Amino acid sequence: GGEESSSLAGVPTILPALARAQSLAERAARHGFDWPDLAGVLEKVGEELQELLAADGLEEQEQELGDLLFSLVNVARWLGIDAESALRLACDRFTHRYAALEQEARARGLVLLEMSPEAQEALWRAIRTGTDSDS
Repeated sequence: GGEESSSLAGVPTILPALARAQSLAERAARHGFDWPDLAGVLEKVGEELQELLAADGLEEQEQELGDLLFSLVNVARWLGIDAESALRLACDRFTHRYAALEQEARARGLVLLEMSPEAQEALWRAIRTGTDSDS
């Protein structure tokens, strides 16, 4: 059989990519295709990161990044976290922190584009520490 007889065939392709990846991984796991423990999933993440770093050319990098993201979705699944929701929350935190960064730069008379990467990082760390204690 092909895709039409696959247990993954019912996962809608119209889903956001993270939600689709999580649904695909959940279905595969229900059919016995899974790691025995979280450590195995984390090891896979490390492998995929190394493959991304070793990738040659944009096409191969894109493939390896996709594999890394898929592996991270499996980490979320193992932790019982919805990957789509987790990324949305991270985007919201980033948006809030970046706005605070811009505001603080303006208050100090600084222009982000003119700041060194080190100065930007120091200001970012100060904003993160001041806005919350999360990652």
